[in-house]
Amino acid sequence: MRIPFIKYNHQKHLDELPKIEQRASDYHILYDPKTYRLTLLDLIQNAEKRIYIIALYLERDEAGRELLEALYQTKIEKPQLDIKIFVDWHRAQRGRIGEKSGESNAHYYHAMRQKYPNVDIPIFGVPINRREVLGVLHLKGSIIDDTVLYTGASINNVYLHKLENYRYDRYHIITNKQLADSMVNYINDYFLTSSATQRLDSGEHKSRKQIKSDIKELRHQLMSANYGYQGDANNNQLSVTPIVGVAKNNALNKIIHHLINITQEKATFCTPYFNLPNIIMRDIIRLLRKGRQVELIIGDKVANDFYIPEDKPFNISGGLPYLYEINLRNFIERLQHYVDKGQLIIRLWQDGTNSYHLKGIWIDNEWILITGNNLNPRAWRLDLENGILLHDPKHELQQPLEKELDTIREKTTLITHFQQIQASQFYPKQVHKLIKHLSRIRIDRIIKRLL
Repeated sequence: MRIPFIKYNHQKHLDELPKIEQRASDYHILYDPKTYRLTLLDLIQNAEKRIYIIALYLERDEAGRELLEALYQTKIEKPQLDIKIFVDWHRAQRGRIGEKSGESNAHYYHAMRQKYPNVDIPIFGVPINRREVLGVLHLKGSIIDDTVLYTGASINNVYLHKLENYRYDRYHIITNKQLADSMVNYINDYFLTSSATQRLDSGEHKSRKQIKSDIKELRHQLMSANYGYQGDANNNQLSVTPIVGVAKNNALNKIIHHLINITQEKATFCTPYFNLPNIIMRDIIRLLRKGRQVELIIGDKVANDFYIPEDKPFNISGGLPYLYEINLRNFIERLQHYVDKGQLIIRLWQDGTNSYHLKGIWIDNEWILITGNNLNPRAWRLDLENGILLHDPKHELQQPLEKELDTIREKTTLITHFQQIQASQFYPKQVHKLIKHLSRIRIDRIIKRLL
């Protein structure tokens, strides 16, 4: 059978990617945030040579303090350890909404440095753009010795399920020296050599204006930066491929596009926000027209981290979950005939007051992308994103991968008709008024590109 030319191009691109050989016995998937937190702390305690923690933010709450205290104690016991922490420069220097401006995570980092004056654990802030709204450090994957802990979770109480509520994510533990080295080398080569990268645990910080040109130079470098490694696996072996990118035409965006278009049977997507870039929307519709099956697992609006309960003070960010829900309802209504045929499967995740933060793509039980990319316009154009593409041609990891998806689906509701999604006229009065106003002045389109 002759393979259509356009399909061949997508497959050829993936086949030619350099891949790192991966042993199935060294690849583990965790299924809940509390287990991930305990595993992270255990690996920190038993580290022998290096600990690189990378997250959007490390919060000054119980979970953040627990992790930072564990790092300091480990460094005291093993002073030879190379320990570094990297967070977004902008996010670390502002407090939460409603808090005093002086109460930032950076102030906490400085207090910890003063508490342990003879122990040096640098905490670096990395600015991806001049303003937070124009791009953040959304890089994922902490490295402890030769193990990569890949999750979309940042470090705070809800992401690590330290207290009552949790934010659900993916948690992959991959032991692979070449993979770990490539991710550490990227950080050392681009973050630590840049004048834009600043220590946040010092008492004084440079202003955005002072490092404006340095930020511009760093972003320019990152636009052409890749993970450096020597591929040692063929297309018949279990393998991993690290991918990184920032701005519209980056390597990760291209891989996602190619990945979707090689689907022969089924593509499954997880995203917390239904706000897909136009290219992914077109790719999905193309799959449906070809007779492929598409499953979308999305967070319900009440599982969105921007959701504000009706009994709480409302602000403009609280309108975002409703904007995303309107997108979803319109999408299902447009493609209802594919839902009726069982080709398009829509699942909404909800578990009480807990929130949903999963991202990723599964293609034909052979290609699996773990990523922090939200599959939205912001991730596509502004933030520094990465991912690890898992190729499992012999289905060596089929059981844990299926368990991961089954666990995700446990808290979902199957949507069989667009009318199951609440119509906007039934939204709370203040939400309905906000959305109507935003739509009238067309600023809702801008908001969905930036948040």
